[in-house]
Amino acid sequence: MGTFNNKVVWITGASSGIGEALVKAFAAEGAKLVLSARRADELERVKKAAGLNDSNSLILPLDLAGTSAVNKHTEQVISAFGRIDILINNGGISQRALTKDTSLETDRQIMEVNFFGTVALTKSVLPHMLKQQSGHIVAMSSIAGKFGFYLRSAYSASKHALHGFFESLRMEIYKDNVHVLIVCPGKIKTNISVNAVTGSGNRFNKMDESTEKGLSAEECAAQILNAIKTNKEEVLIGGKELKAVWMKRFFPNLFSKMIRKQKPE
Repeated sequence: MGTFNNKVVWITGASSGIGEALVKAFAAEGAKLVLSARRADELERVKKAAGLNDSNSLILPLDLAGTSAVNKHTEQVISAFGRIDILINNGGISQRALTKDTSLETDRQIMEVNFFGTVALTKSVLPHMLKQQSGHIVAMSSIAGKFGFYLRSAYSASKHALHGFFESLRMEIYKDNVHVLIVCPGKIKTNISVNAVTGSGNRFNKMDESTEKGLSAEECAAQILNAIKTNKEEVLIGGKELKAVWMKRFFPNLFSKMIRKQKPE
């Protein structure tokens, strides 16, 4: 058992990738897990793989593209466990299409899932954390939330939006003992590119070469847990690609010249 023993942790996007790795990491520390994603069968698989049972976990299918029932979902969690200690907004979709080839409908779809879905769930959980005067809210951004990149215009915009929202929220609730962590992964070995949408909204269905060589989801999850434990406000996770964030901040002109030479993928 660890720091998160008996803590109630709600994770979206829990059916694969970083979300699945987070479920297993928190389960190993004795946390009580709420697993959300669209695919209930995959959530059941993750639950079993993490060694969870009906007394310490709840499967709660959720589609971030439609949040009309989000308050009902939150009440289900409160009814099951009495509180919510940590909310990890990990669910989302990526993009692989040029701006000129991406329909406005697809732009809206990405913003709806990555930004508005995350905001809706956070606003639903927030009153309970304020009432209990404790809690931790985690927003899964990306290094694409720090700068734009090829084929990611709407995706990058949605992640930039998360920074503005959660940095503002952090200041507003700091005195209420509710913490906000923004996570910015770089290249993590998951199916993010496979599940990304094209300009028409269809599934991309290809693995990026750089993603295939990325940091493991398990190592990413371990760093996220450590960031929560140490009350970090932001954490960047990945490999050498993270240097681009530093370069963008201190040498913006050089960054622009170098990033244009990167392989679009």
